[in-house]
Amino acid sequence: MVTAPTDPPTTDSPTTDSPTTDSPTTDAPTTDAPTTDAPTTDAPPAGRPTPYGGLKVVELAGDPGGESLGKLLGTLGADVVKVELPEGAPTRQVGPWAGGGPPDADPRDRSLSFWFYNVNKRSAVIDYRTSDGRAVLRSLLADADVAIATWRPSEWEALGLHPEALRAGNERLIVANLSPFGLDGPWSDMLSSDLVGLALGGPLNSCGYDDHSIPPIRPGGDQGYQSTASFAHIGLLLALLQRQQTGVGQVIDVAMHDCLSVSAELANPYWFYPRVLVHRQTCRHAQPTRTQSALFASSDDGWLYFVLITAEERPWRNLLAWMVEKGVAADLVDPAYDDPSYRLAQFPHIQELVEVFFLLQTAHEAYHEGQSRGLPIGVINAPEDLLGDRHLESRGFFVPVDDGAGQVGLYPGTPFRFSSLDPAVPTRAPRLGEHSAEVRDHPWPPAIPEGETTL
Repeated sequence: MVTAPTDPPTTDSPTTDSPTTDSPTTDAPTTDAPTTDAPTTDAPPAGRPTPYGGLKVVELAGDPGGESLGKLLGTLGADVVKVELPEGAPTRQVGPWAGGGPPDADPRDRSLSFWFYNVNKRSAVIDYRTSDGRAVLRSLLADADVAIATWRPSEWEALGLHPEALRAGNERLIVANLSPFGLDGPWSDMLSSDLVGLALGGPLNSCGYDDHSIPPIRPGGDQGYQSTASFAHIGLLLALLQRQQTGVGQVIDVAMHDCLSVSAELANPYWFYPRVLVHRQTCRHAQPTRTQSALFASSDDGWLYFVLITAEERPWRNLLAWMVEKGVAADLVDPAYDDPSYRLAQFPHIQELVEVFFLLQTAHEAYHEGQSRGLPIGVINAPEDLLGDRHLESRGFFVPVDDGAGQVGLYPGTPFRFSSLDPAVPTRAPRLGEHSAEVRDHPWPPAIPEGETTL
């Protein structure tokens, strides 16, 4: 049973971002009821290059932001070496844990969070706090293309390192540093987190419920870190393009606070121009004034998101015809409802009838029928519902990954489709130090012949 999204959460709740209320779409349905049908996507031609094939990346990241950037590069073909201290990356200590229950004495290879963010990487233990370790790190960086770090200025200083110093001996190296507040400024050494970043940057104020006695609610999925990784990826692409022209790399300074300060959705334009504040709403865009709920329960205990549009003639007529067919149009067929201003005045009454209307249908029945009539409607899926989503299955979105212990799990694939490129074959997250000897003896595989790489 799907619980009503309006209930106050006991843990982090999903983001309140929702479909826009613009004119209705006529796109084909994009989700479906769970199914066990096998994916139908044809296998891509063998031997095609990957987007980042030949790119050599050293990842020194210790939070989901840097790890997410490394994951994106790795799943698109880059060779990503995750350099870890002997105790392992801090993210190895973050649950939940494989097998469930409390972690055992050494949980470092059982973190499901770590598994998610670190597919398609190799792990090498290098204690770069020591002079010998720094020498090994410099040797690895000497032939690398990209280094990813997540350190504040004081952390760089404590290690006896500096972003620009990593480039010594390799002018082609691009160093991307993702930190809470950047490498300079009065807050540069302050601590942060996904929740703190979302709060200070502004997005958190737009996330929550109609009931403002409940404080803002953090959206799930490390949205602050994910946004930072996305901006860092854009910066890295620009740096790679410049390096193609100049042969020289650079340092990219990415601050989570900067990224989130331009990611506050409607809050920014409403304040910049009419100087008004937006207010969070349950599963709707934050707005200066409260809008009508777009959540509707279905007969099968599901939930629908439906934008009830009464001001525009076409969506109103399509909805009315549908309700007439179901026998629940009631007085909406009265000629008075031909006037948009009258419909607006009667909006609460129309809303009540629509609530009854959807309670007579299952969520997926209403979704497909509504989409076929050009109405903006969708099923509210729980994350676990997506594993049986027919559309995702048909595109082969979830990919099997062997955990190395005889079990295969499904992981989200890459969000890109290329006509002449392929993502890398998915591999599980590495065990701590699994590739240390390999990296020490042969840090990088032979160079890809020219013409077989996209870089």
